[in-house]
Amino acid sequence: MRPAGVVRKVDQLGRIVLPKSLRKRYRMNEGDPVEILVSGDHILLERYRPKCVFCGDMNGVTEYREKHICTNCLREMTQVRL
Repeated sequence: MRPAGVVRKVDQLGRIVLPKSLRKRYRMNEGDPVEILVSGDHILLERYRPKCVFCGDMNGVTEYREKHICTNCLREMTQVRL
């Protein structure tokens, strides 16, 4: 992780503003979901990408009944006989 060389203050509501250059560089637009992660003493921001609830894969994920499922798990589920 390398520093971006930008310092921002937290406002009264706990918000910070990401500089336009960083938003552009990481393709973050107004209204995009952002995931907040903690690693030791570090707070990390990532563009949110849904993960499959079964295997954790981020590729080919679709939403079904408010759950995210990848195409591989969906294919496996359709092959299950009850």
